[in-house]
Parts: sequence; structure tokens; C-alpha cells
Amino acid sequence: MLSLQKAANILGAFSAEQPEWGVRALAAHLSVPRATAHAYLAGLTEAGFLRRTPAGKYRLSWHIAEMGAQLTSSLPWFQEARALITRLALEVRAVAFLCILEGDEVVAAIRERHPDADIDLPLDIYLPATATASGKILYAHADMTPRTFAACTPSSITSMDEWRTEVAKVKRLGYAYSIEEWVPGQCTLGVPYHALHTAHGDTDTVVAAIGVQMSAQRYLREERHIRERVVQIVREAEALL
Repeated sequence: MLSLQKAANILGAFSAEQPEWGVRALAAHLSVPRATAHAYLAGLTEAGFLRRTPAGKYRLSWHIAEMGAQLTSSLPWFQEARALITRLALEVRAVAFLCILEGDEVVAAIRERHPDADIDLPLDIYLPATATASGKILYAHADMTPRTFAACTPSSITSMDEWRTEVAKVKRLGYAYSIEEWVPGQCTLGVPYHALHTAHGDTDTVVAAIGVQMSAQRYLREERHIRERVVQIVREAEALL
């Protein structure tokens, strides 16, 4: 049986740039045997998430679009946030993302990549909370304590003392960053996204973390400019809600 992470990795491989996959190409992309890739694709096709083309390749099915529409229709702020992610990707020339909490899981709900971005679009759907800018923001504003620490790189946070210090900094600064804590050679910068009115009647609630991801080299070279631009774009979008 497919694990959720494996299924997410496979579905995440489909994009506007790569709308269909053959078994051999997907196996090479995921670094798995062809038989394993075939089993994954067959299982997701049987479950209704993929469809097979006349040429014998695989594409996402409309069932996924229907499920996505049902999910996002319950979030009144989501469509505005999607437009914001597109603007971030275009103006910062990076991978832009929106992450939300699902229980204690950090989920990458939207990601877009500018054609000139200096990293590829990540495939992971569920992200390590303690090693990402999104996780730091969402956990800090939800007053959540991590159960474990993900030692993704030598720079990852691995103790509660480090975590408490980081959370205090996030709350003080109003943004979070992850410098090679999740992926070697990459950085993420995120800010909290406030929805002034939610489906539950709350006001001024942090509903997501929004930001950008790029190479560590570029981020460290342009840190101040990138941070100021991301914060400005997100705050301008919030003001229109």
C-alpha cells in the first residue's frame, strides 16, 4: 500500500511543465525501480487520482480538481492567497509557497516557481515543522510545541532550548527564515498571513505561512531586499481583504 508521503511525492511530480509521466521517466525522477513506479502509478490510477492516456502515459485526473475545489471553497481567503503566491513568484523570481497546518502537520498547499528561479520546485507536501520557515511561523502563532525535531541538515534545530529561542525571535520579528536547515544549499523566508474574517467568525487570524524559497547563495546576497519585498507584498494583499 502507498504511504501518504509516497503518494504525495508522485502526485507532486505532475505540473504545468510536466503534465504527464511515463513509467520509465517517473522511476528515474524518483530514483526507484521501474516495477515500483509502475505499481505506484497503477495504484493511484485505480484510486481515481490519475488517468492513463492513449499513449500509455499518466496524467492527473479531474477527480483531484473536484476535491481541490471542494476543499478551497471552505476557505474564503484561499483564492486571494493563490493570486498572492503568483505575484510573489513573479516579483521575487523564486519559488513561492503557502503552507497551512493540518493538525500538527505543516502542509504545502500552494507552490509556484518563476521560470528563472535558481532551484527546482520541491516535491514534498508535508514539511518538517522545526526545519522550515513555514513550520516556525505556524507553530509559533498556534502556540504549539513540536513532538520531535527533524535533523535534516547540520543546521537544523534539534533541542527545545533552540526551538524556544527561535519561536521568540519569530514572534518578535514578524517573519521566519530557514537557512539550510531543511535542504542543503537552500533557504526559505516566510511571513504570517492574516485572514481578517474566517469561516469560523474569527478576526485577524493567522491562517497560513506565505513566503519564498531559493538558493542559499542568492538569499544571503539579497537578504534585506528579499525580506522587505516579501513582507511588503503580503501586507499589501492583507490590506485588501
